[in-house]
Amino acid sequence: MSAHDPAVADFRSETYPEFTGDISDNYVEGYVPNSLSAPHSSLNTTSMWVGMGLLMGTLPPAGIIVWALGVMVEPAGLQSAQQHQTLLWIGVVATIIVAIVAIVLMWTGRKGLREFRARTGRKD
Repeated sequence: MSAHDPAVADFRSETYPEFTGDISDNYVEGYVPNSLSAPHSSLNTTSMWVGMGLLMGTLPPAGIIVWALGVMVEPAGLQSAQQHQTLLWIGVVATIIVAIVAIVLMWTGRKGLREFRARTGRKD
């Protein structure tokens, strides 16, 4: 077959259609665009995924807090009370820093969705 045969489908244009104008102009009334393929989807941004990973990353420093509080209540081993206090503060500071960075990254990752909502007036 020839490369210019009209019977052969154009795979690229059928798989990745190019929309003219704004994509939201083509939405059906009442459609809530929340799919992964939507251009304003938060799930397409690296900062959103890194932020969610860091939010899960708050668990180890929170575990340090729990461990330090537990050892302060029931002392065990040869560590002094000062070492437990230091570990407690390390856990508190690390948890707060990682949580703030995670929240900021997730907030910036949702920038496209906020712009879409402001442009279209959607509340959902």
